[in-house]
Amino acid sequence: MVEFNKQTTQPDLAKGSLRIPLPKIIGPYKIESQLSKGGMSLLYLAIHPETQKPLVIKVLLPKFVQNQELANRFLKEAHIIETTNHPNIVKLYGQGKWERGLYIAMEFIQGISLRQFIQKKSLSLKRALEIIQQVAYALCHLHTHGIIHRDLKPENILITESGEIKLIDFGIAQQHAPLDKERLTKEKKLMGTPIYMSPEQKQNPSSVTFSTDIYSLGILSYELILGRLSHGVIHLNLLSKPIRAILGKALEPDPTKRYQDIVDFLTDLSEYIAKMDEHKEEQPEEASEDMLNLIDETKKLLIDTKAPKWPQLEIAVAIHQGSTVSGLYLEFFHLSKNRYCIALAKSMNSGIPSLLHTSILRGMVRIALQKEEHPLQILNHLNLAIHSDRMGQRFSLTLLFLIPEKDQLIFLSCQSSHLYLLPEGSQTARLLTTPNPLLGAEENPALLETAYNWNIKDRLFLLSDEFLLPNRDDSWLFDHLMLSLQPQIEKILQIQHDKQKPPPQGASFALTVQRVF
Repeated sequence: MVEFNKQTTQPDLAKGSLRIPLPKIIGPYKIESQLSKGGMSLLYLAIHPETQKPLVIKVLLPKFVQNQELANRFLKEAHIIETTNHPNIVKLYGQGKWERGLYIAMEFIQGISLRQFIQKKSLSLKRALEIIQQVAYALCHLHTHGIIHRDLKPENILITESGEIKLIDFGIAQQHAPLDKERLTKEKKLMGTPIYMSPEQKQNPSSVTFSTDIYSLGILSYELILGRLSHGVIHLNLLSKPIRAILGKALEPDPTKRYQDIVDFLTDLSEYIAKMDEHKEEQPEEASEDMLNLIDETKKLLIDTKAPKWPQLEIAVAIHQGSTVSGLYLEFFHLSKNRYCIALAKSMNSGIPSLLHTSILRGMVRIALQKEEHPLQILNHLNLAIHSDRMGQRFSLTLLFLIPEKDQLIFLSCQSSHLYLLPEGSQTARLLTTPNPLLGAEENPALLETAYNWNIKDRLFLLSDEFLLPNRDDSWLFDHLMLSLQPQIEKILQIQHDKQKPPPQGASFALTVQRVF
């Protein structure tokens, strides 16, 4: 049993950190101690002069007092809290100026953060759903008053010793209103926590609607139900079908397909909880910690996210894991006779079985590449092996062979990735393709390869098949050429991902190779 009275609402200051002298009085409130220090503010424990009850005083750090933008944001937080009056939202007791700047007096909440709660794994499925409901009720109240929280995450939700939920930290909350040029100019930089942000909030923080909070609630709900932090990786396949449908809609990358109103989310969730109460024996088993760890370890085995350091080449790779489990495979091979190979594949299915199927393919690829055969022979052997295998699966596959000593590359693709070749000094990229069927779809297809000259300083860009652009538009290749390879390919992947409507829910990738000499 968690001893709430021994838990602090906020983390303590690190030992040895620089402390600002403790004031005796802030406004009418007597200061007892310093609770914590954040990037922009300090939190003090204080006593209310009339009720003699504890409360929290939040003050803007002295170095920011003269920054009008930050001061306005600080005061806006007080105004937003003052606007609300809900049992699941922290209460405001006062605000004002004191000798060192600005302060906000708020309710002192004796409890622990939801992040701590999740890490302790002390929640049943029923309790997790009840917490989600309470958070949704708080959002409903905010949205009714035209307020978007924009920073919904476990650290900003506290659980009191009586089990109540309290939503805190409105530092970047905003009133929902039509966009104006001034706000667009002020809010170009990213604010919030990326793991819990909707795609549109990452792309343009000032253009969000109420549905961005619903997306964040979807991530939070997933973590509560599974009893672990997601770290940005979502496996909806691990959830039962009814709750998967609810969270799938909340986490829809396309905001027009997401829940538009938190009331609709609450309605679906409440109906699910009611059915659980009626059919307790039908409640699904929760995914075990061993199963979740096995999925994570299998994905690490299948996807080589660390680019190799080969003497003649410079390589950078970017991966977007997506919200569903998908069998993506990426591996780099340094072959004999100073040849290199990059192998990429994806199962045509999704979910946990796709990881098993792709793991089998990985073993076949590794065995096939041990033979010193021509690339087309290797592809034919792989195709026949997959076609005759009892698992009955089909895969998209790319094999890219790089042979610097012959100034040559050989590209083979079975409805997989797209290869763009950008010769040194050229303003036009060449799209290389091979119109082969899916690996294993036919017993003896007439497979094709593309061989091409590959010279020093030439660049290659290999992208997921989702990112083939209409009219073969390659302008995106030239927008970030001044960047080094790693930030360049990460930017390209993000741009291509954002352009897809809706964005792909499975794993996607982009990598680039430059020949050094």
